[in-house]
Amino acid sequence: MSGFRHSSFSVFVIAILSLLMPPAGAQPYDILLKGGHVIDAANEIDSVMDVAVQGNSIRKVAAAIPESDAKKVVHVEGLYVTPGLIDLHGHVTGYSGALYPDDTALLTGTTTLVDAGGAGWRTFEKFREKIIDHSKTRVLALINIVGSGMVPASEGDLDDMDPEKTAAMIKKHRDVIVGIKHAHYPHSGWDAIQRAIKAGGLAEVPVMFDDKIFTNSGRNSREKLLDYMRPGDMHTHCYNDRQIEIISRFSGKVHDYAREARRRGVLFDLGHGGGSFVWPVATKAMEHGFPPDTISTDLHHSSIRGPQPDMPNCISKMMALGMSLEDAVMRSTKNPAKAIGKFPEIGTLGESKVADVTVLRLEQGVFAYKDAWGTKKLGDKKLEAVMTLRDGEIVFDLDGLAFPDWKTAGN
Repeated sequence: MSGFRHSSFSVFVIAILSLLMPPAGAQPYDILLKGGHVIDAANEIDSVMDVAVQGNSIRKVAAAIPESDAKKVVHVEGLYVTPGLIDLHGHVTGYSGALYPDDTALLTGTTTLVDAGGAGWRTFEKFREKIIDHSKTRVLALINIVGSGMVPASEGDLDDMDPEKTAAMIKKHRDVIVGIKHAHYPHSGWDAIQRAIKAGGLAEVPVMFDDKIFTNSGRNSREKLLDYMRPGDMHTHCYNDRQIEIISRFSGKVHDYAREARRRGVLFDLGHGGGSFVWPVATKAMEHGFPPDTISTDLHHSSIRGPQPDMPNCISKMMALGMSLEDAVMRSTKNPAKAIGKFPEIGTLGESKVADVTVLRLEQGVFAYKDAWGTKKLGDKKLEAVMTLRDGEIVFDLDGLAFPDWKTAGN
């Protein structure tokens, strides 16, 4: 009798395993990116590897995955494959210069875009309904401390900066609101900053700062970085000296207080935009070992036509300043994901993680890169997005790498 039970159990186990295993000749992967140079800081990968996607997940990253294992094979030899780029500072709502994310982000390899303060607690739910929930791009938000959002007439209204209501909205939509934005306060003093920080404390999220440091503001960078900003808070536009001064006008070196703030855990974000990246500051900062923690675009309707700071453009500019491609990719994937508390959900090509993938071409030559002051710097490398996978789907394919030839299609 015991032998019968043992035999029955063995048959049962074999039957279960046969259900779990794909049949002979089956293709377990939907898409196989073949032969690209994978850069994934989260998993310490910097070599030629294949990336296999099944459904909306990364299933395998390894050398020499058989082509027969995939329904669609995309040859990306000579190209770079990275986690989907993450733009911490964009504008897709509220602000008059907002751009629809799927028209700009996906075409540049950006799979996650964080709207920086377009909506406040009064307007966020409409933003979610109209844009966030209907975009192929993953859209997250830094909610404005101003209840009405990025409306010039309201940005100086302290009465509309309600920490409790801001925190309540964050808690209600914690899946997509990743922090708070404070910006463009036109009056003097620290009241607005204090309210943003209070809201951040109540909701346990970081604050991104973008306020002026003009003489008549009554604010200065040293106090802001050391006395007000908390570890994990972010200062965007770090290579301009209107919102923050990290380079001394007297010595041309990085201020000691900027280094001390970084040691305390304050983060410095690029936030290029149309007015917030200037070669004199960027060059000196990099010469003195002060790169941005995260690379972001501040892309809007005027910056896209001027210095054109999409993510590959911003990475290319950092490379022109001496940053390696590997380092720049880390500051465009893993670092921003960690800054907004979304790592390792995004920012990695780890197995079982969401299949947000960017394929990039690195060109050699002579290229002109424009800053916000209308000056240029020449570089010898240019990065360009050629393919974007978002949630396992190819949503952008510049060169038709995944397209069949028309002569053989359907045959």
